Amino acid sequence: MRQFVKLNDIKADFEAMGVGVAGMTYDKPEIIQAFHEKWSLKFPLLRDVERQHVEAWGIRNEEYGPGTFAYGVPLPGVVLISSEGEILAKWAEKGYRTRADWSGVLDEVRSIVGGE
Repeated sequence: MRQFVKLNDIKADFEAMGVGVAGMTYDKPEIIQAFHEKWSLKFPLLRDVERQHVEAWGIRNEEYGPGTFAYGVPLPGVVLISSEGEILAKWAEKGYRTRADWSGVLDEVRSIVGGE
């Protein structure tokens, strides 16, 4: 959930391009609330109940199969969704330790949606 802290820092860069920001995790509501309060997040942190979005967006970490402790865990990443709900781009990193390069994501989002 560290990437949410960095996203908090660069939220204004996305908003300058007209892109809203939200985070999503599969954690329990009390964990989400505690994290949100601890880091004073400036965007909503949503819960992916039963990992529905992980599956729909094709970002499930396939290193973990059914019956394993981490089955259904997403690849860490970013998804750019249009106001109509269309996935315009996604950055999902293999494994679980690697995170999206925010400067690269910002550049690519800027090229997709236009902006400063």
